[in-house]
Amino acid sequence: MPPQQPQSPVDAGAPNLQLQLRRHYPVSPEKVWRAWTDPQALSHWFGPGEVNSVVVADIDLRVGGRYHIGFTTQDGEQHDVSGHYDTVDPPRRLVFSWAWKSTPERVSRVSIELQPAGSGTDLVFLQDRFYDQAAREGHERGWTATFVKLGAFLALGA
Repeated sequence: MPPQQPQSPVDAGAPNLQLQLRRHYPVSPEKVWRAWTDPQALSHWFGPGEVNSVVVADIDLRVGGRYHIGFTTQDGEQHDVSGHYDTVDPPRRLVFSWAWKSTPERVSRVSIELQPAGSGTDLVFLQDRFYDQAAREGHERGWTATFVKLGAFLALGA
């Protein structure tokens, strides 16, 4: 028998790794949608760094349109992410690709579902197609901090 080739992370099933987060915000789906899709609003809360850590927020909000977001983290590092929109269904569903400038070959996918819930909105966030478990864990830390900032931004009545 020929020797077996080592499995790459893709062969090992890493694209099946997912991160799902759920949050409730006491504002309308339209306000949560605006926070994700308006460059000025997004600039106030996006990224795990300090408030207003976004230095670039370019959004072409249409199916096939591209986005580019650059932000600084607490340690002073600059991060750039970009991708294209696959689904734009206001104010309910947004799906887009996600690739860091530093690792453009590692493309994951983000899906955001907004559902009215009482006087607020339930947000269901799903990111999948991770390169490996370490990438999934890093994104979980980043998104968890980012969603805290989103909640604070929405609480200000933005």
